[in-house]
Amino acid sequence: MDQREVINDVLVHLFNKIWKLEEEAIITEEYKDITNNDMHIIEAIGLEGQNMSSIAAKLDITVGSLTTSMNSLVKKGYAERERSEKDRRVVYIHLTGKGRRAYRHHEQFHRQMVDSVMEALDPEEIQVLVKTLQGLSDFFQHYQ
Repeated sequence: MDQREVINDVLVHLFNKIWKLEEEAIITEEYKDITNNDMHIIEAIGLEGQNMSSIAAKLDITVGSLTTSMNSLVKKGYAERERSEKDRRVVYIHLTGKGRRAYRHHEQFHRQMVDSVMEALDPEEIQVLVKTLQGLSDFFQHYQ
């Protein structure tokens, strides 16, 4: 296998493994009523809350697609809607106490993942990894 094939194989398996492990780690008994996708919406809402357009932009989806998921999160008690008093077309989303707990639970998984990687590397290797990940991020941001 040449280096190009090795890199491709590692990336494909890594993305799939992260998605699976993340789902297993964060969709626990307490959060069995939501999906991994819901958890990423909760992450996009953030602890400060945001309007629907900002959340949709962060997730790179339409406001219409977000509305369907948001209806579910509101119904399950993870988030709440609030209309702007200045412009009634603008809807703000805030996490409830339950949503904030889910946010922190998800954040803890990511913290553990990053800490585990950083503990295994020396400072020079961390710099190389950061540069590599930035390159991957740039590729995906500009890929069409």
